[in-house]
Amino acid sequence: MQHLFLYTIETSKTTNILLDDKYRAKISDFGTSRFVAMDQTHLATLVKGTFGYLDPEYFQSSQFTEKSNVYSFGVVLVELLTGERPISLTRFGENRSLATHFMLAMEKGRVMSIFDSTVIKEATRNELLEVANLAERCLNLNGKYRPIMKDVAAKLETIQTSHIPSVGQTTIDL
Repeated sequence: MQHLFLYTIETSKTTNILLDDKYRAKISDFGTSRFVAMDQTHLATLVKGTFGYLDPEYFQSSQFTEKSNVYSFGVVLVELLTGERPISLTRFGENRSLATHFMLAMEKGRVMSIFDSTVIKEATRNELLEVANLAERCLNLNGKYRPIMKDVAAKLETIQTSHIPSVGQTTIDL
């Protein structure tokens, strides 16, 4: 019997991530997900995706890959860091895209200036920069240079376990 895995399309966005009573993330809206054989490396299809989350490589190749989900998750990470939506109505040009705005801030060494003030209070500078570096890797325009989701999860787990909450600060399980 051929092994299958759930290949999610259009589910990596913040509106599809729910939290239970212990703040554990649950993914919802698998309406456009597909089962794909483990040995299939990409899916060529017309993807109904959410603007701001779709992998830029998809627009060139029409192929949705595992690394496309990594890109979308990178956008989610940046949303969490900045408190902003993936497409801005207040920024113009290429900065309208949160991913592009974030990547330019990383390139110019001013990424801390775009983080949400609440996030800055909840984590150390080092933790924030580690998550930002991970998001940057997820948002690489070339999918072959993006990490796999297993490595993304492992890195987030490492960052979380290294976090020592200050007095009055709560921890959230990933």
